[in-house]
Amino acid sequence: MGDAIAEFRAAGTEPYGINHGSADSHRAFVEAQGFPFDLLVDDGLAVATAYGATKPDGSGIARTVVVVGKNGRVVFREAGAPPPGEVLAAINAAEDEP
Repeated sequence: MGDAIAEFRAAGTEPYGINHGSADSHRAFVEAQGFPFDLLVDDGLAVATAYGATKPDGSGIARTVVVVGKNGRVVFREAGAPPPGEVLAAINAAEDEP
């Protein structure tokens, strides 16, 4: 995971995770997993709902990768865990957009 994160940062992006858990649970999870990025709190699932990343029954967040370009538009969105190369390709393509 670290190599992929370095590639994202080299492309001028900063990855984050987001979940409806508490800040304390996020800190413990990041430490236990050794994640090289921050997890953000989505209290009430407002962000997940806005990006279409909630479970069909609304009970939580469905793993989804969303990339927001520098212009504020969503340039990539895919449920699950797409390969890092696919996400990086979308980031690089977005660099060419106004």
